[in-house]
Amino acid sequence: MSSKKNLLIEKRNSELFLRPRFSIDLDESYTAVLERFSNEFKKEETAFRGNIVDGHIFISVPKKDEHFWSPQLHLEAVEVSANACKLKGLFGPTPQVWTLFMFVHFVVGISFLGFCVLLYTKLSLKESVVLPVIMLVILPLLWLLLYFLGKVGKDTGKSQMKKLHDFMIKNI
Repeated sequence: MSSKKNLLIEKRNSELFLRPRFSIDLDESYTAVLERFSNEFKKEETAFRGNIVDGHIFISVPKKDEHFWSPQLHLEAVEVSANACKLKGLFGPTPQVWTLFMFVHFVVGISFLGFCVLLYTKLSLKESVVLPVIMLVILPLLWLLLYFLGKVGKDTGKSQMKKLHDFMIKNI
């Protein structure tokens, strides 16, 4: 195991963030960190699935333990000098879940803008504004519901996040 220069985790995490980030400074080379994770993923008895692509390490829970809200840990190893590197981490849902989540947010946002235009048009034409007003109330409530569903998902995956974090610490 190599020496660690500074294992202070920079927390840019608060209750508002659905995807917590952190950064760790290490006193070892970029290639040594990547090699250690690569060797761990090649083992038969490894606790997690993972792959490495161009300095990016993706760690996921095993298929048997995976559920809709299962987190994924994305690490990026950044070379600082020949004997030092920085490991930047990001916990988040799997890319498929995150894409779906962002798509639904996008649809709600565009719908909100569309109903704003419809409300303006109906007001200009002195027609009934019931539907646009109802939708302009419902869509922000739906947006809040999506946010709280994301929080519930994050809380559901917290035990797996802890295991991913412990796995990462064990390997650095």
